[in-house]
Amino acid sequence: MVDTFLFDLDGTLLPVDTDKMLDEYFLSLTKKLSSYFDPHFLFKSIYQASMDMINNLDPSKTNKEAFFDSFLKMVNYPQEEIEALFEEFYLNEYKELGKNIMPNEYVKKSLEILKKKGYKIVLATNPVFPEIAIIERIKWAGLEEDCFDFITTYENMHFCKPHIQYYEEILERIGKKAENCYMVGNDVEEDLIAFKLGMKTYLIEDYMINRNSKKIVATQRGSYKDFYEFILKL
Repeated sequence: MVDTFLFDLDGTLLPVDTDKMLDEYFLSLTKKLSSYFDPHFLFKSIYQASMDMINNLDPSKTNKEAFFDSFLKMVNYPQEEIEALFEEFYLNEYKELGKNIMPNEYVKKSLEILKKKGYKIVLATNPVFPEIAIIERIKWAGLEEDCFDFITTYENMHFCKPHIQYYEEILERIGKKAENCYMVGNDVEEDLIAFKLGMKTYLIEDYMINRNSKKIVATQRGSYKDFYEFILKL
């Protein structure tokens, strides 16, 4: 019996073009730190460290540890000080990136109904960002942190999408089996892979990503409105 819903964030709960949002993020961050690092060098270093983190399959390292293990090899700067600079960015300039994002009405309604019906709700966003950034994007979606029973961040997870170990770790953390869960997302590769464990999947098509033109295998698919109507019938 399904009693848990996992939700992706960017392009799912948060109605944005993920690639455009990432471009704006890198531009803003490199501008913020331009007095400390050459912007082009910083972009390349963050991108490479992020890819190393995504590809890391060492279960003894959190995603944060994997990121900084790679990043600090390229950037000769004390970790404590660079983390302080990142935090300052997330507390200030980063918030400006969300000012023109309009939450989708069906997203909030859907989560409210799921809560009332007693479902456990997990924010299964790709944990490549720190908690402070993810909580901020939750607000951009018109939601609150306490909507979720568990939130994946780069501090508390050891794997990233599209690795199946990411979903296995979530199941272990929340004490659920795959057949208890629905994974809701917009990325064909990163989100629908959860079906390999036995999860049901729902593909949100409004901001669908299918970079490698993979065959779409989903239990359900549709728009934000379609998903809302699906939730009403549960």
